[in-house]
Amino acid sequence: MSRRFDRLQAPDVAAWLAAHPDALVLDARDPASHAQGQLHGALLLDGRNHERLLMREPKDRPVFIYCYRGNASQTYAQMFSDFGFAAVADLVGGWEAWQKADIRPATAPSASALTTPLPAVLADWLATQGLADIHSPGAHGNTPLMVAAWRGEAAVVEALLAQGVSLTATNGDGNNALWLGCVSNQPEIVTRLAQAGVPIDHLNATGATSLMYAASSSKPAIVRTLLALGADPTIRTQDDYTALDMAADIDSLRLLHAAVNKPPSSPRSRPPEGEQAALGTARQTV
Repeated sequence: MSRRFDRLQAPDVAAWLAAHPDALVLDARDPASHAQGQLHGALLLDGRNHERLLMREPKDRPVFIYCYRGNASQTYAQMFSDFGFAAVADLVGGWEAWQKADIRPATAPSASALTTPLPAVLADWLATQGLADIHSPGAHGNTPLMVAAWRGEAAVVEALLAQGVSLTATNGDGNNALWLGCVSNQPEIVTRLAQAGVPIDHLNATGATSLMYAASSSKPAIVRTLLALGADPTIRTQDDYTALDMAADIDSLRLLHAAVNKPPSSPRSRPPEGEQAALGTARQTV
């Protein structure tokens, strides 16, 4: 027998989320629609990451799901409910109903953030980047946090985190701020974002993780950092490749080989000195 979940009308969403402040908010639309606008803090539910969310999220964490018109969200909500999640809800009428209700803000900050002036350095940085505010995405759906991480601007990243920006937002490719931090090749930024709560094993629109990207892009320092932070080296793509399969340099290959073959109690990030790694050509890059 199927378990029950709540179906919320648009005007009731704010109260439900206020009563469940730690809720996992999931957007079951496509990446482009998600990038153009989403409920604040929503994680893209792309049909490939739902199994991992079902398996890894604590069952006592509330879950709220919305889609285009409220059809796909029912399917997902029933799935989470049947899987044992205690508090599950979806949006009747989906994003279309939300827009028609004209409830604001959807991607805007909390009331306290709205009334707190931005530091001058952050306001100036937003202006130079052509970004409207600290929450709204710009080109290709990149949020200010993603842009700062991509450009390697650690001070701006820190300032944005202090303002309470979304840690789960994704861009048009389904990548989060941690992925963009890996692109900048600065371990301290990747570390800060992961410690702040940006999902480290998030799968993008092609089913790749940040660890896979770092391995395939010859960024061994980032590979080492991600492994030390707890990134999962055993995750596989839809084509059944792991980060180890994608390693494009010797150092990354050794790090990942050690991580995959480590004893259960050994830390991933510290392979034994002189360990012989299996050498081979990477089969695929991200």
